[in-house]
Amino acid sequence: LMNAAVAQGVEPAQIAQHCDSVSLCFSKGLGAPCGAVLAGCREFVSEAWRVRKLLGGGMRQAGVLAAAAHLGLQRAEETLRRDHSNARRFAEGIHVLDSPLCSIDLAAVETNIVMVNVQGAWPSPAELCDRLRAVSEEEVAETGRAVSVLLLPWSAQTVRAVWHRNVSARDTELARRKLEFVARKCQE
Repeated sequence: LMNAAVAQGVEPAQIAQHCDSVSLCFSKGLGAPCGAVLAGCREFVSEAWRVRKLLGGGMRQAGVLAAAAHLGLQRAEETLRRDHSNARRFAEGIHVLDSPLCSIDLAAVETNIVMVNVQGAWPSPAELCDRLRAVSEEEVAETGRAVSVLLLPWSAQTVRAVWHRNVSARDTELARRKLEFVARKCQE
């Protein structure tokens, strides 16, 4: 919800008004250690509260976590814009590679999520993710760096990359360079 609101330049309520219920997580992008809120009609929230209690959910002394969530909400726009910018920079870097291994639909990069299209039969998205995660002696010898990038095989032809507040512009550039290195090695 927050990523969509920031990307569209609207208040979250403008998007949520079209929903029966909304769940908002405060970790990762907003930076709280944990926590979420659920909103909806009175009956829906009452039933969710009952089921949470039935399943053993609940927390005492949660004020410290609420404070972290509050701070995350106050800084959400700035933080999420930075995530979107880093994701966009990564996508543009992959796009200009013009690699036969992978491609990017730049028009589809609107928030902190980048879908990398894996072209051809090899490597598969899972194999590409394995190579991005692994660090080889050859990589260190050629680049002077040991970089491990964690991406998710999303479909038979797609890898998913997601940015959050702990991924810096420098991390983004290192990830782009790692993908460039892996793509080059796969072509050799």
